[in-house]
Formats: sequence, C-alpha cells, structure tokens
Amino acid sequence: MPSEVPYAADAEVSLQFDELEVLRLQYNKEIQQGHITTQTKFNYAWGLVKSPLREHQVEGVRLLQDLYRADSTRRRECLYYLALGHYKMGNYDEARKFNGLLLEKEPSNMQAQSLASLIDRSTAQEGYVGMAIAGGVAAVGAVILAGLIRRANR
Repeated sequence: MPSEVPYAADAEVSLQFDELEVLRLQYNKEIQQGHITTQTKFNYAWGLVKSPLREHQVEGVRLLQDLYRADSTRRRECLYYLALGHYKMGNYDEARKFNGLLLEKEPSNMQAQSLASLIDRSTAQEGYVGMAIAGGVAAVGAVILAGLIRRANR
C-alpha cells in the first residue's frame, strides 16, 4: 500500500515562507472566529515543524501534542510529525520515543523506518562529536598536567 505521506528524507524540505503564511492566516482566522478545526490546526502544526526556524518547530510540536491528546483519529500523523519535529530540534531521545510508538502500531511504516534511520545516524554523529571533544579535553588536560608536574620537579 503506497503511502501518501513523504519519506522522512523528503520531510527535510522546508515550506516556502508564503506557503507557511497561508497556513498561519487560516489558523489565525479560525482563532478569531472562535473555533479552530482539527485540519487547520494540524496543517499549521505540520508547516511549523517543516520550518527551518527552531521557534516555529517548537510551536508546531506544541500544537501537535495538543492534537495528539484531543483527537485520537490524528494520532498516527501526530506521532510521525512529533518525532520529526523533535528530530529537527536535535531532541533525539524524544524523536526516538514518538517514532517508536508509531513503529509499534505500524512496524512496516516506511516513513517511520526512514526517520528511525535518520535519528540513529544523527545520534551516532552526535556521539562521535562528543567523543572527539572529550578526547580533546583529555589531551589538553594531560598537557597541562605534564607542565605542572615539570614545574613541581624543578
């Protein structure tokens, strides 16, 4: 069964400013009218998560969390975009948690499998960077310690 939703790698593409603006205007219009439809809220949250700006991503994740709690029919999509939002913000543990929930429900979901690979790759890269920094700090510490020991022996 082909998925109508893009693979995770495709979801890395940001919306154009004018596309996000259309979603924002519709969302604000419905706020002013006193009733926001689930679809409008989801569309706006989706657009915010796809934004390159962290503050947009944070707001998108917040809206998706509201939808996840309030509308059980949208949970599958919310789980994926919650995972994607956290991934884009560098919150890999949260991304893995939400994506794992989706994979529990739909183990053959190619989109979630693709995102899991991206999360794993980013976690590994972050670990390598951390090890390099720790190694650099240890090397600098060893040089300083050696210098102190030499001075103490004079």
